[in-house]
Amino acid sequence: MIRRKNVTKSGTKIGTSRLSSSRMPRRMCYRSGAVAVELAVLLIPLLILLGGSVDIARSMYYYSALVKSVRDATRLLSQHTPTDPGYPAAAARCLAVHGNEGCTGPKLVEGLDTGMVVICDRISSPSASPSVACAGGAYADVGTGSGTINLVQVRVVGYTFRFLVPILPAVTDIPFADVSSTMRQVL
Repeated sequence: MIRRKNVTKSGTKIGTSRLSSSRMPRRMCYRSGAVAVELAVLLIPLLILLGGSVDIARSMYYYSALVKSVRDATRLLSQHTPTDPGYPAAAARCLAVHGNEGCTGPKLVEGLDTGMVVICDRISSPSASPSVACAGGAYADVGTGSGTINLVQVRVVGYTFRFLVPILPAVTDIPFADVSSTMRQVL
């Protein structure tokens, strides 16, 4: 009996099995592109969800930046009286838009400008700022339980957030509600 090198009694080569032949089983031949089709079908909705998540997170960041910048501008104005010759109204608008009093550098939020910043204090009038923004507010001699105070309010009016990736064709932007901050002003 002559034995061939690297061949077992059953006739298979050593180091191989019957399943690892060079030909694929017949049922596997028909499934070779199924995974690619499934990936293509699932990838489109997943990318839309990812883009939507990024835009929602971006809108929350923008809203937070608006709130903080308006609070900083109100804090600046609360340290001065509106009758001071150096009343920093322009500096407060710059602080709300650019994050500094000199209006230098990039804007904190895309699409925001100083025309959207409204300042309401005890001497503000409808001609100095939009009457809708300051209407109905009492800012001079506001009564409290222990005396009277003056108030100052800084408000961002009419800001609209624009999506980078529109989730739905009809929804390309979200108008934010007015962002405002009110503080006690020195008498």
